[in-house]
Amino acid sequence: MTNQLTIALAQLNPTVGAIAANTAKARAAVAGLSGVDLVVFPELYISGYPPEDLVLRASFVEACKTAAEELAREFAEGPAMLMGLPWCEGDKLHNAVALLNGGKIETVRFKYDLPNYGVFDEKRVFQPGPAPGPISFKGVRIGVPICEDIWTEETCETLAETGAEILLSPNGSPFERNKDDVRLNLVVARVTETGLPLAYLNQVGGQDELVFDGASFVLNADRSLALQMPMFEEAVAITEWNRGSNGWTMAKGEISRLPEKEEETWKACVLGLRDYVEKNKFPGVVLGLSGGIDSAVVAAMAVDALGAARVHCVMLPYAYTSQDSLVDAKECAALLGVRYDVVPIKEPVEGFLATLQPMFSGTNSGVTEENLQSRSRGVILMAISNKFGAMVLTTGNKSEMSVGYATLYGDMNGGFNPIKDVYKMEVYRLAAWRNTQSHVIPERIISKAPTAELRENQKDQDSLPPYEALDDILEGLVEREETVATIVARGHDVALVKRIQHMLYLAEYKRRQAAPGVKITRRNFGRDRRYPIVNGFRG
Repeated sequence: MTNQLTIALAQLNPTVGAIAANTAKARAAVAGLSGVDLVVFPELYISGYPPEDLVLRASFVEACKTAAEELAREFAEGPAMLMGLPWCEGDKLHNAVALLNGGKIETVRFKYDLPNYGVFDEKRVFQPGPAPGPISFKGVRIGVPICEDIWTEETCETLAETGAEILLSPNGSPFERNKDDVRLNLVVARVTETGLPLAYLNQVGGQDELVFDGASFVLNADRSLALQMPMFEEAVAITEWNRGSNGWTMAKGEISRLPEKEEETWKACVLGLRDYVEKNKFPGVVLGLSGGIDSAVVAAMAVDALGAARVHCVMLPYAYTSQDSLVDAKECAALLGVRYDVVPIKEPVEGFLATLQPMFSGTNSGVTEENLQSRSRGVILMAISNKFGAMVLTTGNKSEMSVGYATLYGDMNGGFNPIKDVYKMEVYRLAAWRNTQSHVIPERIISKAPTAELRENQKDQDSLPPYEALDDILEGLVEREETVATIVARGHDVALVKRIQHMLYLAEYKRRQAAPGVKITRRNFGRDRRYPIVNGFRG
């Protein structure tokens, strides 16, 4: 039995399915440590999280086990590891943590409480394990509640009742705004109930729509914060633990500052974009820079994520593009230091119009002709992508995506959208915050009235209510599933609320075809909010 332990918390960024790369990253992290007894890795680290249907392939699960066995043999002399991986036990597949110690997989524990809500559907692929008991390591009884196991009291109480002395919780907990406060309050509750210290280890990095923010921490049994690891960054923290008369305590370590508000959202978007591009091995990105706020913010995020040399901005002007937009887009590109090209779309738009003229003859010009401009831009951006390999970024915000203020096969063309889950008014706040770091977005882009510039003197407010009102209505309908009456009671016109609700439902078919984008809010379109396209209910 020991009265001292040195535990390393490895807040790392795995890639789903990249077993060899994840194992190599773990190997490098462990090889760089000295005097450490135990290294803890995040939930399902070897497979990456969430692995989704990859774990239904027996060969994949077996490859994860083989990788863990190889790591155990390689570090037979220590340190030991708590490693997350999928594990097949008989005919049951589990979300598991294995103790790698003395050259072998010494024991495994299975996740008891499988989440099946929001972005999670673990019950689709995993079976719950039995209520776990603690793992004995160097005579210390360590409880290992896995992620969702700490969101209710049952698992931690069971571990405490069966003799656990320390709780080490590996997690794959996706980011959403202000979630770090929710996690802290949750862990306070578990520590209070059990009287045990708890180390909360979260992975970091982007995986499709999800971003994992890290922000791992340790609470001692007296609920004092002993460690706070950084947000949105890989890090390995060495923690020193001592057994006293009142149990185990971690000696206070570094307390990192966590970003808040616009800084938090910006960094989540940047990390999600960076990892989507890097993990899919795109050489860079290309986007249409219109002179408007959304494309300027996306361009700035892309530069922060990838560097200016890997970002290509293209202005695609037509007859309704204002001189201000031309000037603003060029200035923004110059401030960002990116490649900037101007490709007029007059010829392709008029070519389409000429081709369709016999069929369209006698009809009034309207949205169809406006959308031809957007679709011409989409075709050109996709051609640039096909020719040079850069991925197209789309730039529609959540307000627009909610009500269908976007053109399929036009401005919706592309592979990823970093602001897909960001409402319009927050886009403005993000631009203002980014300019406090360095001036990259011209002031006029932030201050001028938003417009799609698809017809003469067009403004967004010709078709939509002011964004302050629109965003409040949408947050009620989307984030909180409020009734029309509840939203009207906040001061909105009933006809307007019903109109926005109708537009929200009507645009479902567009959103189903939209590029993935970073989850920021409690309910993003895609993994969180799953409405049928054919839907006769209007509420």
